[in-house]
Order: sequence, then structure tokens, then C-alpha cells
Amino acid sequence: MTIEYLKRGKPEADRAEDDARTRAVVEATLKDIETRGDAAVRALSEKFDGYSPAAFRLSQDEIDALIGQLSDQELADIRFAQDQVRNFAQAQRDTMLDLEVETLPGVILGHRNIPVQSVGCYIPGGKFPMVASAHMSVATAAVAGVPRIIACTPPFEGKPNPGVIAAMHLGGAHEIYVMGGIQAVGAMALGTETIDPVHMLVGPGNAFVAEAKRQLFGRVGIDLFAGPTETMVIADETAADAELCATDLLGQAEHGYNSPAVLVTNSRRLAADTLAEIDRILAILPTAGTARVSWEEYGEVIVCDSYEEMLKVADEIASEHVQVMTDRDDWFLANMTCYGALFLGPRTNVANGDKVIGTNHTLPTKQAGRYTGGLWVGKFLKTHSYQKVTTDEAATMIGEYGSRLCMLEGFVGHAEQCNIRVRRYGGVNVPYGAAAPARDAAE
Repeated sequence: MTIEYLKRGKPEADRAEDDARTRAVVEATLKDIETRGDAAVRALSEKFDGYSPAAFRLSQDEIDALIGQLSDQELADIRFAQDQVRNFAQAQRDTMLDLEVETLPGVILGHRNIPVQSVGCYIPGGKFPMVASAHMSVATAAVAGVPRIIACTPPFEGKPNPGVIAAMHLGGAHEIYVMGGIQAVGAMALGTETIDPVHMLVGPGNAFVAEAKRQLFGRVGIDLFAGPTETMVIADETAADAELCATDLLGQAEHGYNSPAVLVTNSRRLAADTLAEIDRILAILPTAGTARVSWEEYGEVIVCDSYEEMLKVADEIASEHVQVMTDRDDWFLANMTCYGALFLGPRTNVANGDKVIGTNHTLPTKQAGRYTGGLWVGKFLKTHSYQKVTTDEAATMIGEYGSRLCMLEGFVGHAEQCNIRVRRYGGVNVPYGAAAPARDAAE
């Protein structure tokens, strides 16, 4: 078995050091927000965004004025994208059914899918106005039936971005705030004098936003750990060439300065050609200032001997986006187990998934794909079980089993909850603090 790295990214130790610095900054900032509320949020907004409006929450008049700055085509494009996201989210929601079943005569068990009651959606936008992220979080929460959806996005070039605000509003946000970073996530989760706290946080963001969500988890729910964008291209020479591979890698590397991009291939020639093609594209890419840093520090090229090795490497890395361009794409679909989302075939690409095709683009990063999928309508729903015993016979029978099992564990008080039903509904004389007799003995 031979797995060769033609290019490696920044060492893990250096990445861990970056993470430690981020953790310390986030911890101190969240403590400040919790202590000083709106004053801390305003100070942070002034410091990091140079933005200090009379109110961070947009009024309906302000929302209408911003939407009015968009062309008819821009609004139509936003509505089209949201329709695709809503349609897929609704199809997913339709698979999630409430349940009620009689498991034994007189014993009824069930569950209900109940929406989270308040959700805070973070939409990134400091470097690029992430219009599509509003579809993914706000519109999906609306399909789930969340009764209070609030949305935060940073100012873009010193003011609210009309496209992002339109997407938030059309997606179904009930409250829209223009604030970014740790201050936005912290304000939504912890609450301030002017913002009621939410029950759950969703949405992607930079390393600081992702770490803030991690530290707030437990106090509020979160969708998943969605940090800086990651992309992987799995390719062979039958379905891809260097231009396709390089374009798909750099298309995601432009997100930020720490966006991993990995090529996994069984072709040394394709690997070498892709490295050369990346150099060519970086010379003409307008966002090369960002993409080059990500590629130099986080880009990797891995050459494997076989498709089985490619599969093993891909599952170990568990990348957020995995673009598969091989002669056996469906084989990868059937066998891959750890990833955020798959993009199968050369006609498919991550950008379509990010912006318009309908699947959700908020996906697990940093190997979280090993234990969770991405954001979807089901993340906004809580499945709550219930039980009901409707006959004396069922109360007696289940109570007898329950009594004995509780006493097996030493829980006498638990056993008495069962015993009192056995006495009351079955007429069986069970001494206090004793286990109920077996059914045949009782009869």
C-alpha cells in the first residue's frame, strides 16, 4: 500500500497552535458579552467592523429600502435559489412522520416532531456577502416551522448588503440584525438588553464563529461545527483533467486564508499537471490573494495506488465537500462513509451546491463528518416520545416487569411506582419495597 504526498499543508502542531489562540480570544469575548450585553456588542462591532448604527436590528422600512436596491433579475435569482432549497427541505420534512403504535394490547407509544422554538441564523458576510447562506439556514428553518427565526450578518464594506438582507427577509427571518463575528453569535445565544436569547444557533462562519458555537454548545443547541471551508477532489484520468481539478480546488480555497483543499488521485501525471495548472490559475484569479494563502498553507496532493486507497484516505480526512470525478462515482457513493456532501461527476460542482441546486451547504468540517451530516430540515426538529397505558391489564403486566427490573437495580422508589399500579389496577398484593411476583406466580 503506497500513499504519497506530493504536497502537504501546514503541520498539525501549527494548526493546533492557531486553534488555541482562537479559543482564548473567543472565551474572553463571550464573557464580555455576557457581562456587558449591548455595550460589549457595540464596542466589538466598532472595533472589528467599524460599524455603530443607532440600532443593530433593521426596521421594516430599512429592509424594504435595501431590497429596493436590487434589480429584478437579482431578486428573481434569489427567489429561484430559495425555491430549490425549500423544495428539497420540504421533501426531507415529508419523510419525517409523527408516530403512534400499540406495541402491546393497551400500551401506546409514539413520538412527535416538534420545531425548535427559536433559532439564531448566522450568515457570514464580512469578506464576501454570503447570500446563499441565508437560504440554507433561514429558509430551511421556516420549512421546519420554527416560530422565531432571527438572523445576523456583518456589514459589508461598512453597510448592510442588500442581497444578504433580501435573502434573509424572503427566507422568513422575523428579526434581522447587522452584526458579525463572535458578537453576533454571542448576542443571539446569551441575549442582551435588546435581543432575547435563542434556543439554537445555526450557520457557517470563520474559525472564531465556529469556536464561539463550540463554546456555547450546551447552553444552546447548534447545528454542527461548521468552520472554514474544506474541499477534496477525488479524480482519475478517465473523468477529469488538470483544469477541472485545479478549478474545483481553488474555487473553494478563495473562501478564506485557512481553507483546506486536497486532491486525491491514482494518477501521478494528473497530480503533477494539477499542481502546474493551479500555479497558472493563481496568476490570473482575482481572488488569488486569498486562495494562494489557503493553497500554500492548507493545500495537499495525495497520490494513491488504488481506488481502495483513495477511499480510505478520503474517509480518514472526512472533508466537508468531496468532488468525485472517476470511472466509478457510484462506487464512491456506495462506499464512502465520512464526509459533508458528495458532488458526483464532472458535470457537478461544489459551487452549485453552495448557491443554488437545493441541498444545504452548511456542512461538517474538521472531520465532524465522521459523526454528523450537514444542516437539514431535521436539525430544526426535536423528536419527542410519549407513552400511554390504557387498560388495567396492561398497567398490571408492564408494572410487574417494571417492578422486578427496578429491584434488580436496587431502585426501591422506582419499583413502588410500578407496584402501586399493580396493586391498584391488578389487585395483586405486592408488599411495600418488594418486587412484584412473576405473572404465573401471581395468577
